[in-house]
Amino acid sequence: MNVRTMLDGHALFDEQGLQIEIASPSRACIERSVCGLDGAVSIDLGTRTREIRQHGTLHAAGRAAMRVRIDAISAFMDGDTHTLTAASGQEYENIRMDVFEQVAEHVVGSGVLVEYRIVYRQLGV
Repeated sequence: MNVRTMLDGHALFDEQGLQIEIASPSRACIERSVCGLDGAVSIDLGTRTREIRQHGTLHAAGRAAMRVRIDAISAFMDGDTHTLTAASGQEYENIRMDVFEQVAEHVVGSGVLVEYRIVYRQLGV
């Protein structure tokens, strides 16, 4: 069975060299102090967002084909939330794509190879 990393059910990524790194969720709090009193009041607002980073390579037969692949991925930088499903089967729901960056482009014997990185923000952990 060929398992792929998917974004909203779309197989946009090459699996070779693809890595997904999950940061821990952040917490928010409000701290207030009163002049003349020693100490502070801290109110825990609970778990907030976490960052998910993905990097890897994309391969295409030529620059035009690569542009189509990059445009398809860039379309997910729309401010909406999406679901990332890793090849391992782990799902990350309610994510927003904040960064899609082409790190480097190489011409290889069989076409074009682009190294990329993506930063997602998981809004509700």
